[in-house]
Amino acid sequence: MEVAVWLRSLGLERYEAAFRENEISERVLPSLTQEDLKEIGVGPVGHRRMLLEAIAALRADTGDNAPSANLAVVSSAPNVSPEDRAERRQVTVMFSDLVGSTALSTRMDPEDLREVISSYQKSVAETVGRFGGFVAKYMGDGVLIYFGYPQAHEDDAERAVRAGLELVAAIRDLKTHVALQTRVGIATGLVVVGNVIGSGASQEQAIVGDTPNLAARLQGVAEPNSVVVAEGTRKLLGSLFELEDLGPQKLKGISGPTRAWAALRPASVEGRFDAMHASGLTDLVGREEELDLMLRRWSKAKSGDGQVVLLSGEAGIGKSRLTAALLERLATEPHTRLRYFCSPQHTDSVLYPVISQLERAARLAHDDTAQAKLDKLDTLLAQSSTPREDVVLIAEMLSLPNDGRHPTLELAPQQRRQHTLEALRSQIEALAERSPVLMVFEDVHWADPTSLELFELIVERASSFPLLAIVTFRPEFVPPWVGRPQVTLISLNRLPRRLSAEMIAHVTGGKVLPQEIADQITNRADGVPLFIEELTKAVVESGLLVEAGDRYVVTGPVTPLAIPTSLQASLLARLDRLAPARDVAQIAAALGRQFSHELISAVAAVPREQLDDALAQLVRAELIFRRGTPPDAEYTFKHALAGC
Repeated sequence: MEVAVWLRSLGLERYEAAFRENEISERVLPSLTQEDLKEIGVGPVGHRRMLLEAIAALRADTGDNAPSANLAVVSSAPNVSPEDRAERRQVTVMFSDLVGSTALSTRMDPEDLREVISSYQKSVAETVGRFGGFVAKYMGDGVLIYFGYPQAHEDDAERAVRAGLELVAAIRDLKTHVALQTRVGIATGLVVVGNVIGSGASQEQAIVGDTPNLAARLQGVAEPNSVVVAEGTRKLLGSLFELEDLGPQKLKGISGPTRAWAALRPASVEGRFDAMHASGLTDLVGREEELDLMLRRWSKAKSGDGQVVLLSGEAGIGKSRLTAALLERLATEPHTRLRYFCSPQHTDSVLYPVISQLERAARLAHDDTAQAKLDKLDTLLAQSSTPREDVVLIAEMLSLPNDGRHPTLELAPQQRRQHTLEALRSQIEALAERSPVLMVFEDVHWADPTSLELFELIVERASSFPLLAIVTFRPEFVPPWVGRPQVTLISLNRLPRRLSAEMIAHVTGGKVLPQEIADQITNRADGVPLFIEELTKAVVESGLLVEAGDRYVVTGPVTPLAIPTSLQASLLARLDRLAPARDVAQIAAALGRQFSHELISAVAAVPREQLDDALAQLVRAELIFRRGTPPDAEYTFKHALAGC
């Protein structure tokens, strides 16, 4: 467990399964080499470098013969030392409480009660740990958990709610002396966090702000076995979950009525992009050439010359928006549409995007019986005349029991795996024989290895079928399919200032912003469409502006724009992944978007060699650009928002 927590503290939790399968224990960890990391599947050079630097830090802190001591500190207080400075950051706080523990204490033997509470606490830690949550403190029958500290993720609010729902189910199914229930409250907000207080079992990460109190109060109004979220958290969830509006709540210690929502279950939306844009999409700006190229590839695919388009770009650059525009243009054309969505929470879940797509296509509902799900799956697969043996394999992949309607296949595990991949490929090819197939594979940088293997099988034969496959990914993913005749690579660049201004106008509905405000948005968004959209919305909704005909006017003094809540997690996640270089990045950000090696050397109280290593890591991660060589180098943050 300690090794898994250590990986999460580095933002490299995707390798937990690989470390576990190769039996990398805390005793073995400090002796790992670059060749070892390659052998267990750590592909990107940047990730190997981060791991090697962190392993070197383990050796320096504990000596080669005592790795477990350092890992124990990591597991109780990751990345924090007593002299660490507190920091201001966005955190999603979860408070979980065991229902009826007082009544239990009056009728149970103390030793039995201790066993019950221990089982409850262990279940909480295991459940939230799978979603990247950090247990900050145990308080008897209550547990305080952070999402977004010490390791931020782009989707911390979503992770917290998914963890809360799974926690309710886990506690309900817990095998103890008595039936248990829990209540969960979740809130998101800016806090000051970072100092370790207390010691031993009472040690916790001090967190200051309204958010922990709000989460605890929301837990207090939750029904047993339910999850209640604050309005601020709800805004970050889009339509990812089915929510019940509980209306304004009067909470002790919270001024004014507070709106609360009960999270019921994950919603059956196609993907995260759709869920976050349920109210509509901003008009596509500056991507006409790329869209035209994709339409030409579709024309070739329809004629039987299958094509693959690789769509690369940084987070927020508009990969999903461009894909949505293609889907809109082809909506009236007869074709079969298949959409697969990879998730940062399921990088180790075998065939997760494929399973999710089949569940949506078959319209499997959470309250369907096993027989009803099998009936729906049979109906879906009958459309592609899927052989009975393949139906068995696909049903097993969906964890559906065989009720006797299909033959039993006696296959070795490796045979079953290979036959399942072939069955999935054959099913897609059968669909393509009936009508052209448009296949969208989003965010493959989060794909599990088996899903990538399946896609390799599809790419190999794509040119033989009327199929267009669109694959989106971030630059850190290196696609192995580049250079093949049926493959086209499109890299999305940032928008120039003219198009940034055009996009701002689309977001405001054509109303003109004050020039000072528009310039701030353009400068800070730096041509990233998502940043332009979110900054503009934040300004319009801030109360700083009022409408005056066809324009907005300022109601007060103009101050530097704050980073919207919707972007905080993404920027923090990228910074946290830098681990040892994070402190240097924060010092650099305080100096401004541009800074010199001479200036940061004078300000940062770290040895020259350590500073240069950290700056080099920031350059490799493409968070900053360097011009010249130290000590005469000049640095610039890639994102203006990162240097704020």
